[in-house]
Amino acid sequence: MINVSEKKTSRVMVIFEFRRLIDTNACSKIIREKRKILIYGTCVKDEHSEILKKFVENRVPLAVCLEWEHMNMVGFKLATMMKSCMLEEITVLTVDGSPHCVQLHMMVEECRKLVPGIKINHYVIYKGKVVEVSDKAVKTARYLSKVEKLISTH
Repeated sequence: MINVSEKKTSRVMVIFEFRRLIDTNACSKIIREKRKILIYGTCVKDEHSEILKKFVENRVPLAVCLEWEHMNMVGFKLATMMKSCMLEEITVLTVDGSPHCVQLHMMVEECRKLVPGIKINHYVIYKGKVVEVSDKAVKTARYLSKVEKLISTH
């Protein structure tokens, strides 16, 4: 038999475990309570579910696929969440090498400009391993001329 607190926790996880960011109320009660969110590329759930499970703890997981939604729509929703829920932390987890997923990291950095002061962590999964990525790397990836300069000097 499951006690009430386990049932409640279980229910919350089912409701939010694979919820899309764009479909989530910008001032959702669970986000206001936890104040930490995990934004992950939807393909992570299918391709690396064991890694995703490790990142969910103490965060509200929200799925995003920029093949489905335009990054401006998701970014506006995220900026609203950041401001309305007074988020403390955003963690971004995607697969490495996806052109859509790299946009997700860039979009979160753009939102940081609108709502500063929130801790942001970037992670990518490369060959089954989690790699932490600095905000500087995310910002540099936006400028192909800078990337070209970095690779041509080696």
